[in-house]
Amino acid sequence: MLGNVFKAYDVRSTYPDPLNEALAWRIGAGCALHLLEDAARSGDRTPMLQNIVVGRDMRLSSPSLSRSLIEGITEGGASVVDVGVVDTPFVYFAVNHLDCAGGVMNTASHNPPQYNGFKISKRHAKPVGADTGLDEIRRRAAMADKTRKTPISEKIGRVEQRDLWDAYAQHVLSFLDLGGRSLKVVVDASNGMAGTAVPKVFGPRGDAIDGLEIVELYFENDKGEFVHPPDPLVKANLRDLQETVRREKADLGLCFDGDGDRCMVVDERGEIVGCDHLTAWLAGAFLAKNPGAAIAYDLRSSKSVEEAIRFAGGKPVRGRVGHVFMKAALAETGAVFGGELSGHFYFRDNFNCDSGLIAMATTLSALAASGKRMSEVIAPMAAYPQSGEINFNVEDKDGALAALEETYGARGDLDDLDGLTIDCFENEGWWCNVRKSNTEPLLRLNAEARTQDLLDAVVEDISPMLGEMVAH
Repeated sequence: MLGNVFKAYDVRSTYPDPLNEALAWRIGAGCALHLLEDAARSGDRTPMLQNIVVGRDMRLSSPSLSRSLIEGITEGGASVVDVGVVDTPFVYFAVNHLDCAGGVMNTASHNPPQYNGFKISKRHAKPVGADTGLDEIRRRAAMADKTRKTPISEKIGRVEQRDLWDAYAQHVLSFLDLGGRSLKVVVDASNGMAGTAVPKVFGPRGDAIDGLEIVELYFENDKGEFVHPPDPLVKANLRDLQETVRREKADLGLCFDGDGDRCMVVDERGEIVGCDHLTAWLAGAFLAKNPGAAIAYDLRSSKSVEEAIRFAGGKPVRGRVGHVFMKAALAETGAVFGGELSGHFYFRDNFNCDSGLIAMATTLSALAASGKRMSEVIAPMAAYPQSGEINFNVEDKDGALAALEETYGARGDLDDLDGLTIDCFENEGWWCNVRKSNTEPLLRLNAEARTQDLLDAVVEDISPMLGEMVAH
């Protein structure tokens, strides 16, 4: 049963079957045992390294799951700093702010309301995935037995509730500088944790910030329901935001996911801004303050990202897809900023972690400094037509990739950093990346070209080799 809830990067499933309070207890015990051991390897003996931060989202099942998780953690020998109902980046902040052994966020992110789960991080909020401790936590959890009359550790930890909102707000707002300009922004909280976090940090309707006006959309999050699914990557979920931006004549709009670690931007016309285009533009703002720094980006991103980074004097760093790899890329290269197509944005000065609120703050700051409209600053970054991600059903994924490599190997540069990237941009004006799904018999194609006609021809050429195209 544990295998059904443990995924590649987190714990997530439907509540109460198979994820329930009994499993939450076992997962808490496994987290305590693993995170304490991991922290002990540092050689530090600071008292807070016996603590694990626990936060939870607004889902109706979160209070009871969180209580059971905390019980498992304390019976596993660790103490708990309970930070309450918060966004996921809040937990990353708290782990670093207090220098704890790790953190657990009780959330199912963008999934429907019947789902829940746990995002686990170790010291310094480094992510815990299957290869970095999650398999070990699963093993420990499987061995934990709540029916035993004695605790699984020689000591039982204590629980302390902490309100860190003031410190968190101060941290997020250190990234905000409107420079005296006034901005009006529509924020769609998707009935998720941004509905709590945005008013706590920026004030209700932005009242805490001079020059900022926030039009609040779907901030209510106490009913366990979503007016639209809390996934900003789905275009249909942005329609209300787009209409409200146009109606309110706002400068831009932002839509957050359920746990507040991702966001999407629409410009003043209500047009969706690609996350890679936003990364390309924000790179210039970060490099103006950090000359010559590295900028990390998802390898599916537009060529304009690399071009913008080089133009601004920075060092482009292509990264594998996924927060585990992007955070590692920032840490290994010292990159000041990073962005993914998924809406995750990473910041060196945020412990290399992603944050939807800091992405909001940096976007507002850069727009204010530009003195231009959002559509104007993004337009140069959106020069090349893109296919978007196209999925294909295919049983022999490795065979399809091998055929692609054989067909196009002599025409361009190939690399296998994440899937197969074929780069014919310099000679033929196009490139693509094809990645395998970890969980389904799917290949995922992302392609880009200098012209729409060339892009259409490339997709038409490559598609038959990848299997049956899945309808959008």
